[in-house]
This record gives sequence, structure tokens and C-alpha cells, in this order.
Amino acid sequence: MSQQRFMRRGITKIFWLKEIHAKAQTPTRAELSRPNATELTEAISDVEGWALTNEAIETPDLSSTFTSSIPGEDKAEDSSFTFYEDKVSDDVEQLLPKGAKGWVVFLRKGDVPGSKSMDVFPAQVASRSAQYNTGNEAAKFQVSYTITDPPALDVAVPAASPPKPLPVPPDHPDDESVDVTVVAAATVSAHDDD
Repeated sequence: MSQQRFMRRGITKIFWLKEIHAKAQTPTRAELSRPNATELTEAISDVEGWALTNEAIETPDLSSTFTSSIPGEDKAEDSSFTFYEDKVSDDVEQLLPKGAKGWVVFLRKGDVPGSKSMDVFPAQVASRSAQYNTGNEAAKFQVSYTITDPPALDVAVPAASPPKPLPVPPDHPDDESVDVTVVAAATVSAHDDD
């Protein structure tokens, strides 16, 4: 199988959405845009969790020494983002206070309309804490989330909004005329007298 491999940095995009109206938790293009959506990608230093796991149930029986298992409960891992702290602005802190509810949306392969690479996690901010250190590194803070409902995985990225048409100038009335003046250029040449 031939693959075009890539690195997530510079490709994957992460958004925080305030609302999604569809029951299937799949955002529309309008919901994936401002003011409903805020892109967090540039502020994120590290990502942890954001995965769905299954707790298998062991089902041993007397006929074999092999312990088989069946799928059990689905569970989302503890999840968090580590953000760079802005010295002047507190936009991210205001957007994600403790208790805030919304949706974390990953566009794994970037904003490619139609690509089934969007993951949508219903989430609530569980905690937000500054990270303190004396090392030679940028100031950061961590936001931890709980996943409140089953995530929607491998969803198609919504189609891009059609471009807005250019404004059409008003028609000129038929009785208007445009005057055009043509100016002829004359060439003057100098002749030496013999």
C-alpha cells in the first residue's frame, strides 16, 4: 500500500466550538467558523489523550487454558492541552474557564473539505492550572478536559463556503452618453539647413 506520510505539526488543526446543533455532533462549515469556533492550534504546545479506548471483559471458561475476552465499556482517556501563556492577552483563559462546555474538533489532515479525518469530542473544562518552573522555556498552562459524550470519529470535513460574488455596478441609463476626445499627436522633426 502506497502512503503519503506527514507530520501533524503544520497540518493538523484544533478548534474549540461553543455550539453544534446536529444531533450527530457533526459541525457545519458555519459552526466551524467564527464567532462559534476558535482555532487553538497556534497556542498549543502539547496534546495528551483525546482517544477512545475499550475496557475488555475477560471470559475464561473451563474448556481451555486460554483466557478469551469480549469488548466491554468504551472510555475516553483523560485529555488535556498545554498552552503557551500570552504575556499580554488572556483570550485563551477567558475562552476556557473551569466548567466551560463545548466541543474540541480535530482536523487531523488539515482543513480538507470532504476528507473523513475530523474527530469531534464533546468536552468540559475540568481544570486549568499554570505551570511554574525556573527553566529556560516559555511560560505555559495546562487545561484538562472530561469527555462528556461519545466522540464522533472519522467525520467528513464540511464543504467550504462558496465565495461571495463581487458586487455588480448599477446599469447606466440608456440616455447617458460618454464623451470621448481623441487627441492626435503631431511629430515635429528638425531639418538642418545646408
